[in-house]
Amino acid sequence: MSEEQSPLGDLEQFAGAWRGEGHGHYPTIDDFNYREEIDFTPTGRPFLIYRSRTWNAETNQPMHTECGYLRRTPTGTIELLLSQPTGFTEIHSGLMHDGVLEFHPVRLGRSVESKPVHEVRRTLVLKGDALTFDMWMAHADTPLTHHLHAEYTRTQAA
Repeated sequence: MSEEQSPLGDLEQFAGAWRGEGHGHYPTIDDFNYREEIDFTPTGRPFLIYRSRTWNAETNQPMHTECGYLRRTPTGTIELLLSQPTGFTEIHSGLMHDGVLEFHPVRLGRSVESKPVHEVRRTLVLKGDALTFDMWMAHADTPLTHHLHAEYTRTQAA
């Protein structure tokens, strides 16, 4: 199915399995390196199922996981809908230009006992079979600060 026929449009190029490594830093924690697996699974509809899992690069201990959807809306914007087992949820909106998806938060939610995250920004940059991710976060008394950078390669097409 071509991009023009696919309900995903240009999101179809994200479909598949991605593996890579990243680096995390934040003023309130020690720097760390991690490995990550990301899957964008097509459904035949205008969204991809998203799943991410990370491990500490030195100890191989599980770290973070999140799941959700990357979807194209009827108006052409792209939304990233995420849920984390820490009790935190994110809804982001953005547009794609030249393989760059720059998301802006629409709504952040948290359970009563979740950590106080006040803002999150995410960017995905796709160039062929290479994907780059950056994330900024405002948490507790720390203003919006760069937190994560990772680079992935496609290991399996959808």
